[in-house]
Amino acid sequence: MPETRYRILVTGKVQGVFFRQMLKVTAEKNGVRGWVKNLDDGRVEAVLEGNGDDVDSVVQWSRRGPANSRVTDVTIHDEEFAGEFSGFDVRY
Repeated sequence: MPETRYRILVTGKVQGVFFRQMLKVTAEKNGVRGWVKNLDDGRVEAVLEGNGDDVDSVVQWSRRGPANSRVTDVTIHDEEFAGEFSGFDVRY
């Protein structure tokens, strides 16, 4: 599958439940590059780049999140692949 880039916005109880850290672990396990951060409105935003199937796996994980989270919505924005990341970062 071709290289893919998504920007996702995750809504629900997704802050204070290790969502960012676990998304980083999941992304690295799948070879996905990019970043994740908390937003002031309580959502989590992430940019994911990599093989389309691998990126889709991370998006599917984000629909569930870690054990203490409650995801109510995941909005996906398809963006042009840029290849600008060498790893995956948690941004503060």
